[in-house]
Amino acid sequence: MLDSWRWYGDFDKISLSDIAQTGAQGIVTALHEIPYGEVWPQAAIAKHKRAIEDAGFVWSVVESLPIHERIKRGAGDLTPLFDNYRASMRNLAAEGVYTVCYNFMPLLDWTRTDLSEPVAGGGTCLRFSQQKMAAFEVHMLQRDGAEADYSPAILQQAEDWFKQSTPQDRDVLLRSIMAGLPGAFERFDVEGLRQALIPYHGIDRATLRANYKRFLEEIIPTAEALGMRFCVHPDDPPRDILGLPRIVSDAEDIAWILAAVDSPANGLTFCAGSLGANWANDLPKMAGQFAERIHFAHLRNVRKDQDGSFEEAAHLAGDTDMVALVHELLQEETRRRGAGRADYSIPFRPDHGHELLSDKTAGTHPGYPLIGRMRGQAELRGVIQALSH
Repeated sequence: MLDSWRWYGDFDKISLSDIAQTGAQGIVTALHEIPYGEVWPQAAIAKHKRAIEDAGFVWSVVESLPIHERIKRGAGDLTPLFDNYRASMRNLAAEGVYTVCYNFMPLLDWTRTDLSEPVAGGGTCLRFSQQKMAAFEVHMLQRDGAEADYSPAILQQAEDWFKQSTPQDRDVLLRSIMAGLPGAFERFDVEGLRQALIPYHGIDRATLRANYKRFLEEIIPTAEALGMRFCVHPDDPPRDILGLPRIVSDAEDIAWILAAVDSPANGLTFCAGSLGANWANDLPKMAGQFAERIHFAHLRNVRKDQDGSFEEAAHLAGDTDMVALVHELLQEETRRRGAGRADYSIPFRPDHGHELLSDKTAGTHPGYPLIGRMRGQAELRGVIQALSH
């Protein structure tokens, strides 16, 4: 497996020289400064790649080549947006960058309610609290129909939290929910989020699936022609939030996506953390089921509560049997190598991590500390080495 590391470029407090000391070989990155829907110029791609290679790495995966919200909504004339997306693909391929991770989550990326939840032994983790999310939706955002998405017990706990919360508590909650948006993406305030949700009114699961299928039909033929591999990232969390449907949350969703345009170029980012937050998902089984189409892996672990809340555990300490999952990925690599594939190696990165020691004052992107991820990377590397021995 290709040991890789997420890097946010100029927005990252962690430098390439820092990353070199982790032992990673690949860099997972994007041109975060370019607004969604615009073409990634080949010159900018070449400059970014040159910086990566000069530091001793390969640019292993693009994460992400973002999809404009109008494509997700199917709104208006989408031809210019699809043309721009294909132009970015051609520019990436021209520079020898062939694996692209992306997601089809409406409006928000990964979502958490707490960015600094204490963990045993010291340090902090990311957490998703059903109670706080309900408090946000019902009492702060005041979204119509939000009450129907939560149990009476959760609604009561949400009301209790809101009544005792301070304005600072509510501001921290809003900033935590917005933290998953990458790079320089504009964060919403409460009113801004209300307005951003309006264009999604009336878009249900079937409509979002139809819009996603159109995206695949527009993009995957070009990916095939360029020799590129696209790999969708699962929903995080793997459930509807803010009244928005999410359609990449379980094995049935993934099977539908891979069949919608049945091509090796239409693949999966196997994110153990995102999929692991769904009680219905058996991750080693799913990895075996979809092994041929896994082009990239995010390896992290979560610990789930019965009420739907979850928090990010140490990489080998959560609900997912990480050793069994890695075994499935290595088995697929063995199969690919036996079939004579030069690109048999599956890039992976230690996704997220606890803030440990000096991480707490480093000011890195939430979920992306240096020491916490390096701990996870070392643990995963040990598992891979032992299983490969």
